[in-house]
Amino acid sequence: MTDALEMDALWDEFHRVVNMTSQELAAWLRVLDAGEDTEPLPEHAGPPTGRHVLAILQKRRTDLTDDDIQVMHEVVDTVTAQQDLYDEPEPERAEDEDRRHRLMTIGHDPLKPPK
Repeated sequence: MTDALEMDALWDEFHRVVNMTSQELAAWLRVLDAGEDTEPLPEHAGPPTGRHVLAILQKRRTDLTDDDIQVMHEVVDTVTAQQDLYDEPEPERAEDEDRRHRLMTIGHDPLKPPK
């Protein structure tokens, strides 16, 4: 019973911190990897973790793998740690914009209002 409760909590927390839709994340990953002359195929755009988050967003809870659960924990931990350090400011400096872009690769846009 505890496993189901933990899974429910992880699912809810993951979907709370991943505040970008699958469409928004897919578009961001494509923009991130687009070059002046070339652009990767959509399914190959972005870093592996970003692509994995996108895949998780397109799954049902019952279809999650152990790898999915691992990535969900990593994303929740990463976003939560960043939120503890920052009060989600408007990006005014290059560091703020870089931080925002790093978080967006895992589906969290700090400038987007909470769900």
